Amino acid sequence: MKKIVTLVIAIAVVIGLSFYTYKLMSNKGKSDGNLKLIEFAIEDVTTVDKVIISDAFGQTFEVVKKADEWTDKDGNCVVKESVEFILDAFKNIEFKGYLPDSSLVKYNKLITVQNTRVDIYQNGEWSKTWYIGPPTPDHHGQIMLLDSEEGGKSDFPVVMKIKGMHGIIEPRFFADARKWQCTNIFSIPLHKLSKVEVKFNDEPERSFTVDKKGFDMKVYQQGKLLPDVDTAMIFRYLNNYKKIHFEIPNYELNEKQVDSVKATTPFCVLKVTETGGKITKLRCFRTLEKAATTQGVIQYDSPDRNRFWCELPNGELVKCQYFVFNPLFLGHIYFPMDVSMLETHDGMLKK
Repeated sequence: MKKIVTLVIAIAVVIGLSFYTYKLMSNKGKSDGNLKLIEFAIEDVTTVDKVIISDAFGQTFEVVKKADEWTDKDGNCVVKESVEFILDAFKNIEFKGYLPDSSLVKYNKLITVQNTRVDIYQNGEWSKTWYIGPPTPDHHGQIMLLDSEEGGKSDFPVVMKIKGMHGIIEPRFFADARKWQCTNIFSIPLHKLSKVEVKFNDEPERSFTVDKKGFDMKVYQQGKLLPDVDTAMIFRYLNNYKKIHFEIPNYELNEKQVDSVKATTPFCVLKVTETGGKITKLRCFRTLEKAATTQGVIQYDSPDRNRFWCELPNGELVKCQYFVFNPLFLGHIYFPMDVSMLETHDGMLKK
């Protein structure tokens, strides 16, 4: 009886070894029989402290972590949700399958010529590089290739996916710096505000200044002190600077057009001084709406009543909404200014 049991076990071991050998041979040329070449995932994403993303258009963007805070390589704010999306991909990516032998050469050439490259660093050292190619035809997976410190670089791409999801991975990884940029302009608490100057070049009678020294606050209209201003209303006005964002970066104008906009006279110049001495100056320019002519040619005519261009302190031109900035622009809502000749209309003031 013991001999029969031993024989059965031996046969089972032989069958198991034969099956394992067959799997390795069938995978040869795809993953070189090395499981390290399909281990894209990073189990502990807290060790990731730098990611460099390079796209097929020659753009490169780098995010780094210092003291648990993610920024770009220059220390500027980046969108936290975007960082969370890529860390989620690092942790939950999983192997979906091998490509058919008939398509290996095709996709290997394609991913070599055009890919999104993601260099991943852990604890200050390079650990892996993802080469993200095209999606699978059903868009339920992504064709990718791995280069890692442990397994080296694979000769052939494989199909990967995010655990629990049907979709592609590539949209999470972009090198366009504008998409990473935080939209915050002002996040100044009341106690840090010292002075606000709002100057309208086309309507100077609307210009005003709020001067704050501790609890002593004064409002001036065109340099003239306004009497009997309600302190509570000044508080309400200054509290608007706690959260002001621009809408989108500039995706419309080329460099020459940007220079042309900056060369014009801004309709408003907003200057904010903080108690520590920091000054933020914004130059605001009207935008024009598009209108189709009878010949089908697009031309710009009337001012856009919803959005305007804003030049940030670093010189960048971004698009903002009047809806967001009107609480900063419209001083007469808070202060008894002489606006008898003005009326509001769709976010703009007109005589």
